[in-house]
Amino acid sequence: MTTKERIIEEALTLFSIKGFKGTSVKNIADAVGIKDSSLYKHFKSKQEIFDTIVLEMKRRMGSISKTVGLREENDFSEAAKHYGTLSLQELQAVSRNIFLFYLEDAFVSRFWRMANMEQYQNTEIYEIFRGIFMEESISYQTGLFREMVKQGSFIDAPPEAMAMSFYAPIFFLLSKYMGRPEEKEEALLLLDGQVAEFYRIYACHKK
Repeated sequence: MTTKERIIEEALTLFSIKGFKGTSVKNIADAVGIKDSSLYKHFKSKQEIFDTIVLEMKRRMGSISKTVGLREENDFSEAAKHYGTLSLQELQAVSRNIFLFYLEDAFVSRFWRMANMEQYQNTEIYEIFRGIFMEESISYQTGLFREMVKQGSFIDAPPEAMAMSFYAPIFFLLSKYMGRPEEKEEALLLLDGQVAEFYRIYACHKK
């Protein structure tokens, strides 16, 4: 790991514990084991460190499709065809993979803790958190479910409501179990139950 990468890692850890405002450049430098002046050779300011963390977070979220085996089609038509063929058990497996990605990725979990800590004090961090963990997920699922309704995989219901129904339990379980990976089996059983209920309500062809 390069010095620049270590700075990012230590900064994110400190931000997730002490908050952005509560962490100084000296705190970060001390955690890395370098002098303040050496840190400034890599980053101009604490804000630049934070901005780099955000970019890395977005990169990781962009790679989630490959990581957990999601379809990447920009056209929802092909993705809907694929998901429309999934059995309940297969849908539960996909949902588990997504949930575990959020729960177990050390970078993502620290970013989640930092954002939750700072969201009521830092408008910028709140908007980033809202975009990554709320708006982007709901937007994608709304488009996907709209196409699945059109293709006859799901009953005729508002896709926005479907997206909320599917994602809200995942968000709640992440909020409850984030930072407690030792309890993941309990979380996964609850998740399976929520996915089964979603499938029962909306799927046209139960398998």
